[in-house]
Amino acid sequence: MITPDLESGVKMWHLVKNHEHGDQKEGDRGSKMVSEIYLTRLLATKGTLQKFVDDLFETIFSTAHRGSALPLAIKYMFDFLDEQADKHGIHDPHVRHTWKSNCLPLRFWVNMIKNPQFVFDIHKSSITDACLSVVAQTFMDSCSTSEHRLGKDSPSNKLLYAKDIPSYKNWVERYYSDIGKMPAISDQDMNAYLAEQSRMHMNEFNTMSALSEIFSYVGKYSEEVSPALDARNIPVLSVLH
Repeated sequence: MITPDLESGVKMWHLVKNHEHGDQKEGDRGSKMVSEIYLTRLLATKGTLQKFVDDLFETIFSTAHRGSALPLAIKYMFDFLDEQADKHGIHDPHVRHTWKSNCLPLRFWVNMIKNPQFVFDIHKSSITDACLSVVAQTFMDSCSTSEHRLGKDSPSNKLLYAKDIPSYKNWVERYYSDIGKMPAISDQDMNAYLAEQSRMHMNEFNTMSALSEIFSYVGKYSEEVSPALDARNIPVLSVLH
């Protein structure tokens, strides 16, 4: 691009990086220096946030962290998944692990980590979003049963927590194991728990809006829902009430 200049009459503008024209080695050296500077900053930032990330993961993957008991619904859901695995002859522990990860950590917690504005009245800047995406990716890798092979060409966000992920994976496995060892939750206890939760939060939700969402869901999957209710002798109206 050429624009007028007061002294020479013209002025050159580059549409590409300078090192792409000229001495390639000099440009590569400059890029490497910039990468090393940013890597140092990344490691320093990671060290500052390490305790908070560890506390977050420890809180999520603990059955009784700091006096908070595990919600009955989690135990009930995980037992249901184990029952379904036994029913269908699925004995691969990796499959059961993946089911549980997909139901809770990867479906709920990852969304909360990446989108704190869903819970808190805050503004999420682009920089914060990028940082939270790294934490969320680490969280997802920790729930995976596959080995992650990393090399020098792997992205920095993958390399940043590479040494921590094995420990996080142990936390996840221990979490699932501890839940499996807990006493089973009966249907009566689960119903009582849900009734108590409904009573505690009865003024926090719009009942009609919730019913509308349920009705839309039932209408969409009516061909699957109706036979299942009929098989259990449960009238559809009683479910809606």
